[in-house]
Amino acid sequence: MELAEIEKLLALYFEGATDLKEEEILLNYFNNENVADHLLQYKPIFVGLAAAKKVQSKREFQLPAEKLKVVKSWWYSAAAVVVVAIGVGSLYFSQPQMTQEEKEALAAFEDSKAALLFLSENFNKGAKQLSFVDEFTITKNKIMK
Repeated sequence: MELAEIEKLLALYFEGATDLKEEEILLNYFNNENVADHLLQYKPIFVGLAAAKKVQSKREFQLPAEKLKVVKSWWYSAAAVVVVAIGVGSLYFSQPQMTQEEKEALAAFEDSKAALLFLSENFNKGAKQLSFVDEFTITKNKIMK
């Protein structure tokens, strides 16, 4: 294999951009006797990887038996009731409570608003009557000329 290609694969290997086939090429190259002098520093890495690949454990493992999960649907119902109760309770208790003084002030404000609305309606009626007076003045001026 060409040395430039090995150096390129080595750079890709350290960037984590090689696939298994390219890593196998590097592993074979560094486990040979013909390794370039400036690449000898990387040889222990690949020799160690080759040795680790051959290691097998003689220990027997037992996986724990699967426990059947029993889903109790009434738990979901109870949790939903609790969540709804908390939501309704927080909504009820978060409503602002007005003092007697605030209630009286609000009533006085509503009375004042009604009085000003009544005054405004009567004022608008008077303004309509003034428009008739303006027309009378215009017509009188036409006749008097």
